[in-house]
Amino acid sequence: MTADLLDTADPGFLDDPYPVLAELRAEAPLVWHETWGVWLATTHGAVSAVLRDRRFGRIWTDQTPLDEMEPFNALHRNQMMENEPPAHTRLRRLVAGAFGRGHVERMRPRIAELAASMLDAPGGVVERLNDGDHVDILATYAEPMPVFVIADLLGVPRADHQDLRRWSQAIVHMYEPDVDLDTKNAAIEASEAFSAYVRGVVAHRRDHPGEDLITDLIAERDGGTRLSEDELVASVVLLLNAGHEASVNVFGNGMHALLADRMQLARVSGGEVSVETALEELIRYDAPLQLFERTATDDIEVEDVTIHQGQKVACLMGSANRDAAVFERADEFDVARDPNPHVGFGMGLHFCLGAPLARLELQLTIGALLDRLPGLALAEPAPRRPTWVLRGYESIPVRAKE
Repeated sequence: MTADLLDTADPGFLDDPYPVLAELRAEAPLVWHETWGVWLATTHGAVSAVLRDRRFGRIWTDQTPLDEMEPFNALHRNQMMENEPPAHTRLRRLVAGAFGRGHVERMRPRIAELAASMLDAPGGVVERLNDGDHVDILATYAEPMPVFVIADLLGVPRADHQDLRRWSQAIVHMYEPDVDLDTKNAAIEASEAFSAYVRGVVAHRRDHPGEDLITDLIAERDGGTRLSEDELVASVVLLLNAGHEASVNVFGNGMHALLADRMQLARVSGGEVSVETALEELIRYDAPLQLFERTATDDIEVEDVTIHQGQKVACLMGSANRDAAVFERADEFDVARDPNPHVGFGMGLHFCLGAPLARLELQLTIGALLDRLPGLALAEPAPRRPTWVLRGYESIPVRAKE
């Protein structure tokens, strides 16, 4: 079957999944994947229909064995992304209420200052590149930056960023198909450590409130209810994970696309196209999140296919973003593309709550980099991570000039 071409163990597919995704789209908007036992939504229309239809739920199923996986399961069972109404409504309203207190806009000067310090400090990115060094722009700039930003927002010490990043990566590796025992064990250990860390921060903030999101999450009420301790911990871990994993991969995938296409890079660094407009193409062209799953809570017809109750649909976000029915010259990288109705932040009930923060952070950090280093170039081939659902690079070595 054509669907079985989608083989996430194939290095060629991981390197460039888009030819296979194009074959799937050509076959049908919905294709059955026999090995996984799920429907694949391949087109922009099918993905949009599934994500917008409230009858398709984000239904959490505990990972097994239950006793061993409980630390991982608890973090997911108690957060909004893995719940449907009414639980989702209450959790999202509480988190959105805290988010809505001006925290995101207050981050603008902090992000700008942070970007400047990382680029311009003695021994920083700019000095090293101007001295002729090759620099891994992911490790030195893109990876620590969003962890610092979400840590500042939440009121978590920046100094802990390496632990936060390590725990986050161990947890999100569980979202790939067919994970092995080592991946599960790493996720369990990370979940335990991450939960204990957040509980400590929450306990400190209860006694010493600050002008940060965790303080507001502790105080936020929906009617007469607040987040339970487990919900509070799970929500903070979700925000820390989602607040930087996707941002790192948008930056990496997008910057690599820019650096590989000097004409498009010049359009942005020269001011012909704004960073704000270009960012949307960076998200669309090489999607950082390739798959988002939904479960049918009833028999539902989509694109003339009946999805039976209990069946799962894997929405192929990267495929939807390359659909020629919606995007002219869909496989071409065009930083001036407008309109750009990509599905990078999801749709419907679970549309990304942190999208405004992600856009602000990426606009400022990419803008600062290109302003200081308009001649930035790839120094050598950039290796991909061996993952597909969360698609990104291991490193991106760059140099100052060609």
